Amino acid sequence: MELNENPRNLPCTAAQTPARAERRLPGEEGVWAFIFGDMILFGVFFVTFMIYRAENAELFAASQLTLNRTYGLINTLLLLTSSWFVARAVRAACHDMSSRAPAFLLSGIFCGTGFVILKIFEYREKLSAGISLNSNEFYIFYFMFTGIHLLHVMIGLGILGYMFLRSRSGATDHGYGTTMEGGGAFWHLVDLLWIILFTLLYLVR
Repeated sequence: MELNENPRNLPCTAAQTPARAERRLPGEEGVWAFIFGDMILFGVFFVTFMIYRAENAELFAASQLTLNRTYGLINTLLLLTSSWFVARAVRAACHDMSSRAPAFLLSGIFCGTGFVILKIFEYREKLSAGISLNSNEFYIFYFMFTGIHLLHVMIGLGILGYMFLRSRSGATDHGYGTTMEGGGAFWHLVDLLWIILFTLLYLVR
């Protein structure tokens, strides 16, 4: 049986041939409503950050130099790798290869957990140096943005954990594919937001 035949009839766009593909987003519509709303909210945050940065460029540039780019780069690589594993898990689930999905998801969870641990170390490093949310405008944005993103990561890890349990149980119901695609889409959002945050906070001069 060919992989693209989607034998379990899972509602996965990744498993559909061009002739059979439906005009829809992968996963639940509610998930995408949340994702689009989240992107708009973060978009407003990013524009606000750039406005304040333009008004006080020297302060923002000096504060940026105190950030640990190595931590930021490692965290970027961790989330990119995690997203790759999650994408592989969704593909495996949608092509009736669910026996592979749990291992991919567990690897994605491992990378995401590494992100959380490293971010905690970074926060601890800043606080030990006397740098906090009240230090200046740059750090207000830094702690607020990365804190909200960290919350997204933890929610995402919970979703990945749920996906792992479902895939491990050998789920074959109609909602399984939708759950996998929706959870994967949210995790990719988490990855995308961090890439933008890493660029704005750590790299942009």
